Amino acid sequence: MKQDIIDIHPHIVSDDETRYPPAPLFGKRSDWSKEHPNTVEDLIAAMDEAGVAKAAVVHSSTTYGFDNSYVLDGCSKYPERLVAVGSVDMLDDNVASTIRNHVHQSLAGLRIFTGGSTKDFDPSELDNPKSFKAWEALAELGLPMCIQTGPIGLPQVTMLARKFPTVNIILDHLGRPDVLDGPPYGNAASLFALADLPNIYLKLTPRIFGDVKKEKASAETFFPRVVAAFGAKRLAWGSNFPTSPGTLEEILATAQEGLACLSEEDREWIFGKTAKHLYPALA
Repeated sequence: MKQDIIDIHPHIVSDDETRYPPAPLFGKRSDWSKEHPNTVEDLIAAMDEAGVAKAAVVHSSTTYGFDNSYVLDGCSKYPERLVAVGSVDMLDDNVASTIRNHVHQSLAGLRIFTGGSTKDFDPSELDNPKSFKAWEALAELGLPMCIQTGPIGLPQVTMLARKFPTVNIILDHLGRPDVLDGPPYGNAASLFALADLPNIYLKLTPRIFGDVKKEKASAETFFPRVVAAFGAKRLAWGSNFPTSPGTLEEILATAQEGLACLSEEDREWIFGKTAKHLYPALA
């Protein structure tokens, strides 16, 4: 039986700005969400074309801030194929009740956006004690947390992984390591230092598949190194569609080509089994 391919990092944006008005985090909307928005119907069509069975859809903070209405509404239209990964104000006094309310609306996990396409990374929110009640709620509810940060935020990620060992933490884009120096990838030492924390998971997205083709890096030397450190059971593929260039089918093909150096079993975990562990509703 052919394995189901699962994508844990596509985005959706509504074409109805009256019902779902943009209100981007940090006040600046991402270019991609304006230039090529992708409705939930568009995503399903792209998944069908690419052969992607299911997805954990990541809320677009750079379109809607902390308003999760569209990702929750969109995923609820296709409950057998999609789950929602939302974003909340981690410093809000009522954050725990907000998380619980969203769970009743099909929320399957959360994401913290500390920076990226519209703002430099600021990891100060990650270790603010006021945010810990949100983490306590995640532990109670059994929900994972995605964190969008760069190497600058990894000390805070380490602290959170230790303080909340029952919360699975998924690093968006692998935490954006510098791999251009090639093997043994000394510049990515801060990433590999996380390997001993069993609740740290890595999301393989188009960014890393592009970086391993540059300078001294290569897919054949980098990905086996990551698997050796973390294990394939802690790695999962995410398309970043439609933010990253290309169709979903093309993005998937690039990932499959990049991971061809791994065993079939490792690829089965990265393209599906790990996603089912992180988001059981996709199983």
